[in-house]
Amino acid sequence: MNRIFRPYALLLPLLGFFSCQSSSQQPADLVVYNATVYTVDSTFSKAQAFAVKDGKFLAVGSADDIRGKYKGKQEVDAQGKFIYPGFYDAHCHFYRYALGLRSADLVGTTSWAEVVSKLTAQRKQYPQAAWLMGRGWDQNDWKVKQFPTKDTLDVLFPNTPVAITRVDGHAVLVNQKALDLAGITARTPISGGVIGRDAQGKLTGLLVDNAVDLVGAKVPEPTPAEADAALLQAQNLCVAVGLTSLADAGLDKANIDRMENLQKQGKLKLRLYAMLNPTAENKAYYLKQGPVFHDRLTINSFKVYADGALGSRGACLVEPYADRPKETGFLLSTVREYRALAKELANSKFQMNTHAIGDSANRVILNIYGEALKGQKDRRWRIEHAQVITPADMPKFGQFGIVPSVQPTHATSDMYWAGERLGKERLKTAYAYEELRKQYGQVALGSDFPVEDINPLYGFHSAVARQDAKNFPAGGFQPENALSRPDALRGMTTWAAHAAFEEKQKGSIKPGMAADFVLLDKDLLTAPAPELRGAKVLRTFIAGEQVFERK
Repeated sequence: MNRIFRPYALLLPLLGFFSCQSSSQQPADLVVYNATVYTVDSTFSKAQAFAVKDGKFLAVGSADDIRGKYKGKQEVDAQGKFIYPGFYDAHCHFYRYALGLRSADLVGTTSWAEVVSKLTAQRKQYPQAAWLMGRGWDQNDWKVKQFPTKDTLDVLFPNTPVAITRVDGHAVLVNQKALDLAGITARTPISGGVIGRDAQGKLTGLLVDNAVDLVGAKVPEPTPAEADAALLQAQNLCVAVGLTSLADAGLDKANIDRMENLQKQGKLKLRLYAMLNPTAENKAYYLKQGPVFHDRLTINSFKVYADGALGSRGACLVEPYADRPKETGFLLSTVREYRALAKELANSKFQMNTHAIGDSANRVILNIYGEALKGQKDRRWRIEHAQVITPADMPKFGQFGIVPSVQPTHATSDMYWAGERLGKERLKTAYAYEELRKQYGQVALGSDFPVEDINPLYGFHSAVARQDAKNFPAGGFQPENALSRPDALRGMTTWAAHAAFEEKQKGSIKPGMAADFVLLDKDLLTAPAPELRGAKVLRTFIAGEQVFERK
């Protein structure tokens, strides 16, 4: 008899043990397990699982440990796939990207004829649109590398204003109708920009840098409903590539209010770091109110333009362009104005984030930063792009505590023609991301979309392989300035957060941090370089909420 009941007697304590274990489990909103988790913490540790509660990571560790201690309302088996902190684009133009989704996509066009064909198709699709808009053309990708003129646009669209933006956002081609609406003639004065004219003094329709604003002011704003719909459409595209935080470079209060309202409604999930345009209105309001650090919105900086872009020869260089010996580019404002703004912001709590492409622009701004900050090395003022730097100026990033905020795909987009603009010697210290990392200790990585593609994995690939989508060139473009894979991942997570004073809230997977993470099908730290751009985002979570799942 005893033999018959003895096994059951042995089971009773075990049942009691499991019952106690279950009752002692702590509640969590989400438990994720069976994963390779790159935490991107201070030691770059790996884990297998984590628990989330109230939008934050609750615990991170082994699968046995996490599943033994926590019971999730939702539990996700990652099936051995790879998890990273949510990707942070440290420099983009989200608002502009959203509003441009109904413009003609001219990226990758190989000729002016193809641009015209796409514009014609766009007009047929939206015949009632007040303006015909497009973005993304680059004459450097065409067989004939000259800037186009407005002649064809005048013939095809005589009564519809046309404005098509070059890929860098610093040059626009418009037709005569748009010039007329803006009141631009051959005698219109311009400072810090170019109004294109041919040899006979006739307007070509090309506007560069500050001249772009003359037409931009005439383009009608979308209705509130149109803007909201565009922002939510853009959000869907961003989370599908693993983006959870964005630094939107150059916004006005009305733009920010619109996005914040969508956040408050629970519709816009993305976290935003908004860089303010330094307008009189923005300064009057925000310098009085002070920085904003909300859960999903940070307003702590002003975005300034020092010069234009290299592709349109608006970048301000110390020595003339190699392919235009009489041109050096130009600053978009005076040194006196930059110095006054830097002094004003140094006396506030805001960062100054300055677009600087050319080596002269970088020198001017770095020196002004050093003067204004007076040894304050943790103000985290930023140089956006930091594209061409002289060897003499490179140490100033570390000396003054200036954050280099760079876009790796710029290097692999420009490498085909940048040498023509800069010459061999000056090219050596252009797109020098590893050297910049050494100087400051970090680099914040972004894309500058819609100038480049929104996919952060393209930037990761460019940063570590220094190659384009076709894995050209063999061995990489100036491979000495490639970033290590751990540093590239830091640059698009915790270092991007640091550049925004947000590193204590997000950018790594550890207890107390915002539960933003992305599940990928590939190991970015070990996959062959040619496979990096093809890595697929399987799921994206913001504050523990799934905002994207690949079907």
